[in-house]
Amino acid sequence: MFRALALAISLTLATTAMAADPNKPHAHQGIVSPYGENPGIPELTEDELAKLDEGGLVKKQFRMEGGGRGMAIQDIHATPSVIWSRILDYDKYPEMVEEVTTCETYEKSGDKIKTRFVLSAFFMTIDYYIEHTYKPDDGYLTWTLDYTRESDLDDSVGYWRVAPHPTKEGWSRLYYSVDVRVSGWVPKAIETMIVKKGLVKATEWVKRESEANAG
Repeated sequence: MFRALALAISLTLATTAMAADPNKPHAHQGIVSPYGENPGIPELTEDELAKLDEGGLVKKQFRMEGGGRGMAIQDIHATPSVIWSRILDYDKYPEMVEEVTTCETYEKSGDKIKTRFVLSAFFMTIDYYIEHTYKPDDGYLTWTLDYTRESDLDDSVGYWRVAPHPTKEGWSRLYYSVDVRVSGWVPKAIETMIVKKGLVKATEWVKRESEANAG
């Protein structure tokens, strides 16, 4: 997602410098429908289950109000607690996630975690602020932009869900979905590419880092 996002912006408007101002509110309070509480998971076909069992990635489309969204599903040889330890270790994202140069949590309150992300690639810097809602007892985390701060992204919503593997002890099943809006001047096809690339990249790094830390 991160490389595709930076490339899309640089190719579409190469002379524009992004300049998010955390002292200003975002231009709106959300243009993309957020994921609700306890977002569901799709049923998998026998072919999809076989693909996961072979170590492959399954991508699915599912319907939402106003359209559809993509999801990536990956089996990981690590427990849910190990996987969550990687996803939630935002300070280490610059070491774990390609193109992330800065990642810092600036507020925690109850189940809310607010984090600043800075991506850098292709001579572009993209600065944005995310509000996560983490429900450990239910095994999921959702997010939106933090609309109290201006971000270079126009909008972003998504979620992670981690569940114990239904048949393999010590394994987990990871579900990931994201919806991104870059800006009005970016063609819809570019936004679609960003989401599709992001589905693959996000599950790749979580699988790699989780299995490495699972010992």
